[in-house]
Amino acid sequence: MKNRLKPNYEIKRKPEANLRNYYTILLETGLILALIIMTVLTRIDFRTAGTEIVFVEEQEVVEMEEIVQTQQDRTVPPPPRQPVPVAVPNHEIIEDIDIMLDAEMDLGSFLDLPPPPPQQEDAAQEPEEDFFILVEQMPELIGGLQELQRQVRYPERALRAQIQGRVYIQFIVNERGEVENPRVIRGIGGGCDEEALRVVSNAKFVPGMQRGRPVRVQYSLPVVFMIRS
Repeated sequence: MKNRLKPNYEIKRKPEANLRNYYTILLETGLILALIIMTVLTRIDFRTAGTEIVFVEEQEVVEMEEIVQTQQDRTVPPPPRQPVPVAVPNHEIIEDIDIMLDAEMDLGSFLDLPPPPPQQEDAAQEPEEDFFILVEQMPELIGGLQELQRQVRYPERALRAQIQGRVYIQFIVNERGEVENPRVIRGIGGGCDEEALRVVSNAKFVPGMQRGRPVRVQYSLPVVFMIRS
């Protein structure tokens, strides 16, 4: 081999130049120095010496004042004035009045008492209703609603104003099946209300029955107004 290690003749001539002889001593010396440095470093306080700021709160000084107790002078109110006597003339003479009582009063006789006031009748009292609202057999319209609608003549005002809707008529069906007191409870105007009253007034009914006899019954019907093209 070309690169062979050449023998160091200097070390052979001078053995003290060989550092291998001092390896152990140098290692121990290095370890001791390292321990000393570590010990010194652990002993050193690296904390920065900061200035501590202490806030001193000023204590509030409470001054105690001595309160002098005052006494209220109680004044006695003056006595009320005595009434001044007024002189009364003595020239007037008061006559004595003799009260005559009849000692022979008959306690068993009847006393004349005034007549009692006449009882006033309540003029505003409403008359009792003489019709039923719900009966065993309700009235029936003869011919039905279709026959009633055929008798309706559409008012011209309602046609021109394009008024449509239902008019509700309320009335009384008497014992003979006739219509009494018809009135509009919901109208649409334009002459339709009057036409609905006319048609319903001419209607005939089978009267309502209660306990086997005809009675007066309150009833209502709708009358339809619709423009057909």
